[in-house]
Amino acid sequence: MENVKRVYCLYRVSTVGQVEKDDIPMQKQFCREFVNCHSGWHIENEFYEKGISGYKVSAKDRDAVQEIQRDAVQGKFDVLLVYMFDRLGRRDDETPFVVEWFVRNGIEVWSAVEGQQRFDNHVDKLLNYIRYWQASGESIKTSVRVKTRMEQLTQDGLFTGGSIPYGYRLEKRGRINKRNREVCDLTVDDDAAKIVQLIFYKYVHEGYGAQRLCRYLTELGIRKADGRNFPNTTINRIIKNPIYVGQLHNGDATSERIPELQIIDQDTFDAAQQLMAARATHHADTPLNMKGQSLLVGNIFCGHCGNRLTLTTSGRKAIQKDGTVRREIRCRYQCHYNLRHPGECDGQSGYGVTKLDGIVEKIIRHQFAQIKMASQDDVIAQQHEKAVELARARCNMAEMQLSEKRRELEDYQKEIIRVIRGESRLNVDLLNELIDKAQTDVEALSQTAEAARQELESRTADMETEQQEYDKLKTWADLYNNCNFAAKKMIVSQFIKSVRVYRDYTLEVEFNVSFQQFQQLQAACSGGANERTNVCIEA
Repeated sequence: MENVKRVYCLYRVSTVGQVEKDDIPMQKQFCREFVNCHSGWHIENEFYEKGISGYKVSAKDRDAVQEIQRDAVQGKFDVLLVYMFDRLGRRDDETPFVVEWFVRNGIEVWSAVEGQQRFDNHVDKLLNYIRYWQASGESIKTSVRVKTRMEQLTQDGLFTGGSIPYGYRLEKRGRINKRNREVCDLTVDDDAAKIVQLIFYKYVHEGYGAQRLCRYLTELGIRKADGRNFPNTTINRIIKNPIYVGQLHNGDATSERIPELQIIDQDTFDAAQQLMAARATHHADTPLNMKGQSLLVGNIFCGHCGNRLTLTTSGRKAIQKDGTVRREIRCRYQCHYNLRHPGECDGQSGYGVTKLDGIVEKIIRHQFAQIKMASQDDVIAQQHEKAVELARARCNMAEMQLSEKRRELEDYQKEIIRVIRGESRLNVDLLNELIDKAQTDVEALSQTAEAARQELESRTADMETEQQEYDKLKTWADLYNNCNFAAKKMIVSQFIKSVRVYRDYTLEVEFNVSFQQFQQLQAACSGGANERTNVCIEA
């Protein structure tokens, strides 16, 4: 019994596919035959790792390796046997030292294919490291090949597996993979697609957030395919997923648009992404609260102290002539700075929501009426001409400044001859500084002039921006009178940048659109350089 060696065997496969192929039984059989060929060897225990990557998973996170190391410290076995050494791992920065640790703790490490790993000299250490360095390289190459192939399939518009996006289902269409198996492709689930369209409509046009959409779908009894309610994380993933415009996405790869997979139009999808980004950074033109009954959210300010007004509500009971009791809700835009700092704000402490919203709505309807009456060709032509003139002026100014700076540089360079002859009052050091500065200025002005020329060319050749702006305004004007209150709030938040309220409901309205003739109401207009206009109106 003195020559008996207790053997621990470790069997590992990286993928579930290898488990299904019976790779572990093959390793077990080979190792057992190897033990039988060595007199005195006896298998004490066997460990199985199924679907564990030897490259991605560290040894300290592998339960089997940790248990084997604990038993090694306690002296429970003498030999660690694997089918091949890469079953211990494929990490060149870790696995060689794990193997050496076993050997230093009196454990022989054997491979049924490659023999014993020894550390008798420096050559053994080098060979040990090289073995796992090669194994690590092969894992990286395999990972790159798989990733590249998956991205190629995605770019070709083919589904590569994973969770099925809501709104779609799998369908066999006769596509055969390299293993001669029929695989599934995505197809639109018509019923679920209508829910996706509803989610995007509520998100974009009525300002619903993910949490509110969850409650809304639950109230309607709409659930996921597994029968569970929609969590807000699922809503956010739906909003961000480009599959709904017909584009498959996998890692860095994105397919061309596949018309038969498209559920949402591109404009609606883009608007949803802009809304999500704006809400994350709390832009003023994107209201965070769409549930209240006030038309203005986050874009109404006290004209006296400049602080934002907040919505407050209070209730009271009113007794009718017939004796019935009716509860009344009173909503006001409140200036909390006025209340907290008496005497520092000379405006009103609050303004009635019904009255103030009514004034703002009259302004909006008047503006939209002007939009509907305006000629599209005249509006776009006027806006385009204005943009071209502004770009031309910038270009001319940049060219003039560049020309002047070049003449200045030439004068300095001519002065060099006078310095050499001793005829100049400037010394060499000062002249060199002036020349260096002039050259730097010329380079900077050259870039400015080039940018101005490109802007002029772009403005002269392209009217697409003006057309999009006009189409957006026309859409708002057509929708406003017939849409629900939540949709009106969304339109107002994008059409109006800010409303400043003074005593007696005198308003100053700043619009967030670029067409100047749509920014004129009952009082005089004063246009800013950023093409946003302040309008003053008295109730």
